[in-house]
Amino acid sequence: VAANVQPAAMAAAGGFVRELERRGGPALRLEQREAGDVGCVVWDAALVLAKFLETGACPLARRAVLELGAGTGAVGIMAATLGANVTVTDLEELQELLLVNIENNKHLVTGSVRAKVLKWGEDVTEFQPPPDYILMADCIYYEESLEPLLKTLKDLTGPDTCVLCCYEQRTMGKNPEIERRYFELLQADFELEKIPLEKHDEEYRSADIHIVNIHRKRAVG
Repeated sequence: VAANVQPAAMAAAGGFVRELERRGGPALRLEQREAGDVGCVVWDAALVLAKFLETGACPLARRAVLELGAGTGAVGIMAATLGANVTVTDLEELQELLLVNIENNKHLVTGSVRAKVLKWGEDVTEFQPPPDYILMADCIYYEESLEPLLKTLKDLTGPDTCVLCCYEQRTMGKNPEIERRYFELLQADFELEKIPLEKHDEEYRSADIHIVNIHRKRAVG
């Protein structure tokens, strides 16, 4: 793992602020929470995806972007500093942290960013029309969330929506099985293309963190 990625794994004390450096100006300042569940720290996959966005591989200016399972909002807020109009989404209990981080970084935003509650598997009418991009970092954890997540992806994506899914390959326990199942289910409706490691940010990259570009399958005929 690149030296810069490591500290996130040690994500720390209550109200600990994580700085994420940017190529084009001051760092993002991201508050994390010690208490609570997985959404409260900046995970390595979020760093890798946020820094990948900075490479310019995907043009974000004036594009509509939606982040699923945003947690601290690191990825979505980075997209907003690159000119995107972003909606960061997560469960009700993470809205306060998202709002704090949006507020802390609003002077760096050149697009726009807002936080909304989105529970996977539920109605997504208010998020229509389909965004240009959907961003997901480390959203594949729990077996019981796979079906709702896939339903939400199907409901949210249009024929031109690009989904960027970044995840850390984990070898412990049920993780490999859950991962395999997720990609198997995904392939019923989506085309997947892995983004090669050499296209990731040259510092924020790791052989066990993958970015997959996902599109709706084209209707035949």
